[in-house]
Amino acid sequence: MIKKQRNINFGAAILFLIFSMLFFVLLSRFFFIQATGEVKGQVLAAKAEQQYTDSTKIEAKRGTIYDRNGEVIAEDRSSFSLVAILEEDMTTDPKNPNHVVDLKKTAKELSKYINLKESKIYDILEEGKKKDRFQVEFGSAGRDISYETKTNIEKLDLPGIAFNRTMKRFYPNGIFASHVIGYTETREDKNGKTSIVGQLGLEKSLNDVLTGTDGSFKFESDVWGYLLPDGKEQITPARDGKDVYLTIDRKIQILLEDAMNKVDKEYKPKKMIGIVADAKTGEILAMGQRPTFDPETRAGIENGWYNEAVETSFEPGSTMKIFTLAAAVEEGVFNPNEYYESGTYKVDPKSRAVPDHNGGSGWGSITYLEGVQRSSNVAFAKLANEKLGFDKFREYLTHFGFDQPTGIDLPNETNGKLAYTYPIEKATTAFGQGTAITPIQQVQATTAITNDGNMMRPHVIDKIVDPDTGKMIKETKPKVAGTPISAETAAKVRDYLGTVVTGENGTGKKYALEGYEVAGKTGTAQIPGKGGYLTGASNYIFSFLGMAPKDDPKLIMYVAVQQPDLTKNADGAVPVSMIFNPVMKSSLQYLQIEPTGKKPAETAKIPNVTGLSTNEAAEVLTEKGVQPVIVGNGSKIIKQIPAKGETLLAGERVIIKTDGDVTAPDMSGWSIRDVMKFAEAAGLKLNSVGNGYVVKQNVQEGSVIKEGEFLIVELNDPETIVNKEKNNDDEVEEKEKTDEVKVKD
Repeated sequence: MIKKQRNINFGAAILFLIFSMLFFVLLSRFFFIQATGEVKGQVLAAKAEQQYTDSTKIEAKRGTIYDRNGEVIAEDRSSFSLVAILEEDMTTDPKNPNHVVDLKKTAKELSKYINLKESKIYDILEEGKKKDRFQVEFGSAGRDISYETKTNIEKLDLPGIAFNRTMKRFYPNGIFASHVIGYTETREDKNGKTSIVGQLGLEKSLNDVLTGTDGSFKFESDVWGYLLPDGKEQITPARDGKDVYLTIDRKIQILLEDAMNKVDKEYKPKKMIGIVADAKTGEILAMGQRPTFDPETRAGIENGWYNEAVETSFEPGSTMKIFTLAAAVEEGVFNPNEYYESGTYKVDPKSRAVPDHNGGSGWGSITYLEGVQRSSNVAFAKLANEKLGFDKFREYLTHFGFDQPTGIDLPNETNGKLAYTYPIEKATTAFGQGTAITPIQQVQATTAITNDGNMMRPHVIDKIVDPDTGKMIKETKPKVAGTPISAETAAKVRDYLGTVVTGENGTGKKYALEGYEVAGKTGTAQIPGKGGYLTGASNYIFSFLGMAPKDDPKLIMYVAVQQPDLTKNADGAVPVSMIFNPVMKSSLQYLQIEPTGKKPAETAKIPNVTGLSTNEAAEVLTEKGVQPVIVGNGSKIIKQIPAKGETLLAGERVIIKTDGDVTAPDMSGWSIRDVMKFAEAAGLKLNSVGNGYVVKQNVQEGSVIKEGEFLIVELNDPETIVNKEKNNDDEVEEKEKTDEVKVKD
């Protein structure tokens, strides 16, 4: 008994000792935590704050890319992805379920708004249900859903149907200078954070400028995540990316894209390049190519990653003769009336003979001007060798910028490759063979011809603006890249190049435009292959480098079409002219460049008619030879556009606004200039489609309109209007004939 008692006492002593040690350890730990505030190297106060502090990301918007007139080219928009929640545990109230209850009904209703059949939607839901998935998505059909579609689906009040919101890059014009603008991709890092990253063109090169900085909203909450009434809030605002304004003109770019589409469909060339530039500033108004791609879907991107106008160099062909001619004129060694023997020409006894493009037959003894018109290789080889001298000619190649990149603000610009070692290479460079240069180098060099000798550096970025403050971060001003020739030489060269289009022997006849004089040079460049140049009627790069109007050029346009299918038409100039002619003419009309050959227009100085009665104002303006347009049903004039003292062409419209309600006039046949006057007077937001004169308007004549409303007009050039009317007449005539036949039956 005594022994048993001793064992119990000993065991109790052991337990007491163990619990005393545990208590000591816990007490020591307590004092340690109390003193340091850390557990396993982590600060408890911070963990507590984290536990009771929620944070919400404020997403920054990527900068918008605009054209020169403020039209959107690329912008961030909210995009929604459709999800269906299948987990039944998400429902706590059976009367208000939070999961998909009726698969068939859900599939039927969703099929009305997304591009999936009802049966396919049902299969996705059913499979997800069988595999106990928390939620399912609907592939590409359920992504990038517009706000309008989201709203319509939400109105269905389908249990378990929800949306995830993301920002998506949107390109409203579709295929539109795609290699200039580029595209973006959404990337996810290892922490699950997503970001939009530029992958090509300006989206890539300006990625840091366009990308904003996300903000955050932090607040104190309880354990359930609810905001505490007296909790602290900390807001870090998001900083949106900078907005970029380009020199690209949306309307001219669309003209170029449309013309390229037609040639692509009819002639299926391997490649096409088109550039439209301001002849005085070097601003790029349009730049396109084929193959191309859709920046939103990336369809077609695998066919070409490079901006062909900037990133590739090739033998230019006879468009190079423009600059050989300019050098010869500048040096005073070009005599347009001097004769030479065409056909073939040997630079030196060791070199092969340079042949003219008609197989070396030539045209006998002709003048140098006729040689320019006929695009004689011999004429330009002789100019470079005998008139200028190869050393002097080489200096001009540098003056015109052919041995260095232009410095255009587009990524990955390549340099030309001048082959200028042997006499034959020097001679062939004079007419565009052997040496490779880029299209943008040719456009830059041409600005010296169009801008009185001042060669302008090309650029596509007009300005960069902070959208939050409106502050201009960067502005690109026209910059002279060199002065290779004088203004006098430039004028002479334009006259000589004008005869390429108008002359009896000119190779550029197909590029003549009604109402506008064109100066320019055709090109037919050979394509290097294995063991020499490719042969066959289609195996060339056909091009034209032109400017208009000839005497005072406003636009430069370069077009190149590589290896078109000429089985039906053996003339490579046809597909090139199908791009150059409509784009150049429509662009000049859109820019309101007056056609040549017109008599000087009579003008009228506008008097002040504000304060007069409508009848008095109309009488005064009519006497001045202008056409008054009364806007409103009041009796007294309160505003006029143009204002007093401005000069108008005789017959042009003056908008006079009365003190009554503003009413819409019939604008049929109005020019865009007159429409702009009316929109300004009435305080309307103008949106125009097409070029030429008004054929449709969205507001009915005589209807009352309010300030801030949209005015949308559709315009067509007179030729198109006449053709449509003729087609309508033909349709009516055909219908009458058909009706007669029916009567006979």
